[in-house]
Amino acid sequence: MTDTSIQREPSQSQPLIDAHHHLWALDGQVAYPWLEDSPVENFFLGDYAAIRQPFQIADLKRLVPEGFELVGSVHCEAEASRPQAEKETRWITEQAAIHGLPSAHVGWAAFGTEACAAQLDAQCDSALFRGVRAKPVTAATPQTRQTVTGVADSLQDPRWCEGLTLLKARDLSWDLRVPAWHLEEAATTLQDYPGLRVILNHSGLPWDRTPEGLAQWRAGMRALSENPNVAVKLSELGTPWHAWDASANHELLCEVLDIFGPRRCLFASNFPVSGLKVSYGDWLSLVTGAIAQTASHDQRQIAFDQVLHDNAIHWYRLPIAAITHDARPTQHARQETP
Repeated sequence: MTDTSIQREPSQSQPLIDAHHHLWALDGQVAYPWLEDSPVENFFLGDYAAIRQPFQIADLKRLVPEGFELVGSVHCEAEASRPQAEKETRWITEQAAIHGLPSAHVGWAAFGTEACAAQLDAQCDSALFRGVRAKPVTAATPQTRQTVTGVADSLQDPRWCEGLTLLKARDLSWDLRVPAWHLEEAATTLQDYPGLRVILNHSGLPWDRTPEGLAQWRAGMRALSENPNVAVKLSELGTPWHAWDASANHELLCEVLDIFGPRRCLFASNFPVSGLKVSYGDWLSLVTGAIAQTASHDQRQIAFDQVLHDNAIHWYRLPIAAITHDARPTQHARQETP
């Protein structure tokens, strides 16, 4: 049996950085139509009534199990009303000033529009702002993928992709979120943007768990892994077409770690959304179990520290000291945080 224990002194907790979570107050300061108005149809995890309530830093901290210390976090835009993207960034910055977390914010900007550059510049006023998550148009199923190839706002749309140039010019990163059947397309698009820092969301979203679907996911993950500027978040393995399967999801996490290596994988919870399918503690246990299975015994603690802590510092340029030290820079030039 694989030893999944983290080798620290009994009195020490494992430092943890959650590289992808959401916050919302639902108090009128920032509007979230998908939470406050009518529910969206076909939400990928089904009925999400349980998360249509405030979720703030204190709620996140309460979820972290004994043996771990949440020392940093990255907030990802939470589908706020699109005209309020800058307001969401300001609100998150205020929350960090009050609570000490999050450590960084991934916002949103309207790729493919004249407003994009100004939206990015306005959000750069926040010391927490590190990049954006802007989603291209994607197909609902692998069988319909070709129907969106080359359309407006797709990965083949030059005007939409100008947003990637704007990010690179500002030393901002792109959080890439597409289902698995678009991963190879994303890898092709990124060949035109060398040096752009990209963090793939949600383990590449392997929603289609058929043999053909998983083969497509693996091909896309390998294509993206060939780009040294792409990392991946070990997060969100819920799927709209299959029941939650902890054993299968453990194996998928092991595959991600094998493909990208422990230096380019980040622990992330996607809470509170992932809480619809799994508890925070159980998700963390799945990730640590996968790390333990894929790392050699003498490298296991280094891999734990990298995936659970250090990699988020590197990829999101956090002003937090790393545990393990290697040749990569671990802190961003902008050190001022609230």
